[in-house]
Amino acid sequence: QVQLVESGGGLVQAGGSLRLSCAASGSIFSINAMSWYRQAPGKRELVASIFSGGSTNYVDSVKGRFTISRDNAKNTVYLQMNSVKPEDTAVYYCNVVQGVRWYWGQGTQVTVSS
Repeated sequence: QVQLVESGGGLVQAGGSLRLSCAASGSIFSINAMSWYRQAPGKRELVASIFSGGSTNYVDSVKGRFTISRDNAKNTVYLQMNSVKPEDTAVYYCNVVQGVRWYWGQGTQVTVSS
């Protein structure tokens, strides 16, 4: 069992920066991937993933602006959001894949004002 807690969301002006954190606790072992998803009205998408080998993937719309990283010692994954845009407004969810199990955090709201 893995528990995920996101933090760092809030209101930010367009062009600004925000850093989201996702702290994992519980049975932390054999984690295959950690990801950030976001959900806005009528839309849910995978934003970024970091895999056990350290490679990363990003949705095209955030490439060059967002960076996913992890601190293995702290069992924490981060999403550094730079040059944010109003279309980045969403609830951001942390996801962990461990074997056949997928775990989700409660979400943190990010609102970008124009």
